[in-house]
Amino acid sequence: MQVIPAIDLLNGKCVRLSQGDYTLNTVYADNPVEVAKNFEALGFQRLHVVDLDGAKVGKVINWQILKEIREATSLVIDFGGGIKTEQELQKILNIGINYAVIGSLAIQQPNIFRNWLDLYKDKIILMLDVKNEVILTSGWQQASQWNIFSYLDSNQQWLHTVACTDISRDGMLSGPNFDLYTQLVFKYPKIKFIASGGISSITDLNKLSKIGLHGAIIGKAIYEGNLNLQELLTAKFQ
Repeated sequence: MQVIPAIDLLNGKCVRLSQGDYTLNTVYADNPVEVAKNFEALGFQRLHVVDLDGAKVGKVINWQILKEIREATSLVIDFGGGIKTEQELQKILNIGINYAVIGSLAIQQPNIFRNWLDLYKDKIILMLDVKNEVILTSGWQQASQWNIFSYLDSNQQWLHTVACTDISRDGMLSGPNFDLYTQLVFKYPKIKFIASGGISSITDLNKLSKIGLHGAIIGKAIYEGNLNLQELLTAKFQ
């Protein structure tokens, strides 16, 4: 299981939200590029970058910071937040970002998303943000008509990697939704799932690994010092 630190961008700074609420944000660093460089220096190999400004308005905003992170590190980077056009998608891949994370568009414009999956294959990660199993879109501001299981039942044949955030757990350091991830891994064994939201300890990560998660995104637990990074980087997950 891959451990993936997260950088959430808001107003050009590195922040974390609580339960997806933009008014409940904590600024952890003024320079996200330095944060990314520090993650690489510590020994991390992956990075999850979210454009919170872009997610809210429906177009990528933080291009310059994204380019600077790419140029400053050799991390394997996935990036999401506001990707709505193929031009944006191509630009993201052309500047060297390894994976584009698509959320709202997959729900709101499924035909376009399916076409992107055909064209860009393993360069796309689907992000499903859920609250009480309902998929939310537009920076977690709007509820869709989809339950996560109904959506996956209808679309599993096209999907290879899916990240899933339980919004009610995100930024709360209360532990991830193990029941949800257990069901997902059991019901859809051909999909690689990445957990996000609430992870606060090595114990949480060990349990997710045993469930069969492909990856785990960690944010606030790192910034708040809840995780011993030396222990984290030397831990062996399945």
